[in-house]
Formats: sequence, C-alpha cells, structure tokens
Amino acid sequence: MPATPAHDLVLFGATGFTGRLTARYLAEHAPPGCRWALAGRNPEKLAAVRAELAALRPDRAELTDLPLLPADADDPASLRRLAADTSVVLTTVGPYIRYGEPLVAACAETGTDYVDLCGEPEFVDTMYLRHHATAERTGARLVHACGFDSVPHDLGVLYTVEHLPEGVPLRVDGYVRTNASFSGGTLASALEAFSRGRQTLAAARERRRAEPRLAGRRVWVPTGGVRRAPLLDAWAVPLPTIDAQIVGRSAAALERYGPDFRYRHAAAVRQLPVALGGIAGIAGVLALAQVPAARRALSARLAPGEGPSEERRARSTFSVRFLGEGGGQRVATEVSGGDPGYDETAKMLAESALCLAFDDLPQTSGQLTTAVAMGRPLIDRLVAAGLTFRVTHHGV
Repeated sequence: MPATPAHDLVLFGATGFTGRLTARYLAEHAPPGCRWALAGRNPEKLAAVRAELAALRPDRAELTDLPLLPADADDPASLRRLAADTSVVLTTVGPYIRYGEPLVAACAETGTDYVDLCGEPEFVDTMYLRHHATAERTGARLVHACGFDSVPHDLGVLYTVEHLPEGVPLRVDGYVRTNASFSGGTLASALEAFSRGRQTLAAARERRRAEPRLAGRRVWVPTGGVRRAPLLDAWAVPLPTIDAQIVGRSAAALERYGPDFRYRHAAAVRQLPVALGGIAGIAGVLALAQVPAARRALSARLAPGEGPSEERRARSTFSVRFLGEGGGQRVATEVSGGDPGYDETAKMLAESALCLAFDDLPQTSGQLTTAVAMGRPLIDRLVAAGLTFRVTHHGV
C-alpha cells in the first residue's frame, strides 16, 4: 500500500440495497476531510447513487465530485488496484461465498483493512484458512460480520464482561428480539448458506485443526435446545447464526473474558407455540434450500436489491438482552436500536470502517472480530450514533 493512499474509505457495492443505505450514512456522517469513494462494476448506477447523495446533502459540495472507481468481483486485478490505494474497504457484495474472496485476498495482500456484512460461517472460516496468515504479515485487519451479524452481540458481550469481575469463570447468555423484515440480498445469502451445510461443517473442522489451541483457558459456546428463560418471561430458542461463533473467537483472543468463558445465544420468544413454529419454519426453509428449484423459487420472491420500505424500517427495532455472572456478581445489560438489518446495519458497517480509518486502536492484524480489532472505541462510536448500550441490573 502507498504511504498515503488516495482514499480513506471505499464502499464496494454501493448500488445494492444495503450499499445505498451505507452510502447515505457516510454522506451524512463521514467527518470533514474524509476521502471516500464509491466502487462497483456499473458506472451509470454509481453515478446515480452519487447524484442521490448530492441531492440529500446539498450543503456538502464535495459529494458532487465523489470519486467513482471501477471494480468487479469477477476481476481480481481491479480489486487489487482498488485495495492498493485505499486504507479501508467496506463491502456489501454477497453472497460472500460466491463473490467475496477476491476482495479479501486483495486486501490481505496489500495490507488494506477490510470490513463486510458477512453472516456466512463457511466464508469466514475459509477466509481465515486462506488469508489470515497473509494479513498478519502485511498488517491488514480483516473484520467480517460488521452489521447486525454480529456487532450488537459481539460488542454487547464485551460490554457485559467489562461489568463483571476479572480473572474468574464467566457465563453470559444473549437473548435477541426484533420485529424487522429482510431484503432480497439477505434472503439470497441465507439460502446460499443453508444449501451448503456439508461445506460449512468441513470448513469449520478444518479451521479448528488450523487454529492454535488455547493454553490454560477454556471458551465454549454450546447450542443446547429450547429452554425457559424465567428472568425474561420467555422461551430461549437457539439461533443458527454466526453470532455465537464470533463471540467465542473474541473470548478466545481476549484474556478479559476470564479463564473459563461460556456463551449461549438465543431468540427470546414469549409463547412456546410461536417458538416451536419458528423452529419448524427454519427447518422447512433449510430443507427447501437443498433443492435447487425450490431455492430459486424462494429467492425469486424477493430479488437482490429489493428490501423493506423506509416506512417499514421506521417501525422496526431490535433488542439484545445479556445476562452475565461470575465471581459472585450478576449483571444484566441491553443493546438496542432501530431497524437492525438495514438502517442500523449500514450504521454499524460505516462506523466500523471509520473506526479502523481514524481511531487509535490496538496493534492487531489478520482475521479479527469487532471486539478484538475495535472494542470500546467502536462501542463509543455506536452510542454517539444512536445505539443504546446500558446496564439494567448489577448486583449479587
């Protein structure tokens, strides 16, 4: 990477549904003097996004001349040129298992920081196996899952742990509630991941063999079954998402999580029939995703680039409650905000990139989690941006 790259940030995939929201967030909140650009394969669509941003913020004349950079997921050379002249790349281009690796490779090779919205365990594990060592050598920070997967959960557990004693075994349970809808891109990524169960398990096994063993500490993230969560007056339904894995990797990397750390991740559902119905629904989609024709039919119901309206997103909220205990202390915390999948995800992705670009952070490199790469500075950014991190109970 040049000593002074031409750009602080480049957003790749700015013409997609979440990409446009991220571009709007940056237009509103990028600090003065931030040198950022839009990148993608269609110059006409990029120009249209730039015109939308300039109309949104006519007081920011620089948006009229926002650089538009040619880059294509099928053209690794274009991605290497992009990465080589940028400090941080944000990408919303998924499914990542299909389109994501060339950009990760380019960033790892050029020492460029990278953030994405990936919730696909197979992709994250495969990128660790193929590019972590290179990124460690070049100084690149590769941070996956910088949206609703998995920022509220990863940073929420870190926030909870900070309110518990040090040097003792810790137990934390996370409970998710949301009323949000989802976009075509999210549906496509989920169906792609569901259809690749065998490959996902194989990548996870290979990563476990490759990762160094923890010495003198234990971290475990059991799935378990449906259970009662009496303190929340709800049923806890285990979630088949990447979030618990991300939390576990943060705990393995940071000694602050104690000598013996356990995390469980679940949806909080008031009524047992609703919980069981949700499990049956997920099982049904998982089964259909194994059949190519059924997968195409499901995906056609909501095309990539389409998503919930602004009015629908305005009614959407999320809350993640954490119950932690250790050393004779108990703490209850909460991370909450508005529409999780899009408005808040765009905020989380953009603030993650701004944090890497401009904040004083620990010296790290390789594939990292948000808690390890950014931690408290990113929490502070998100609170300033409108998300809530709060302690609801602290005692014995």
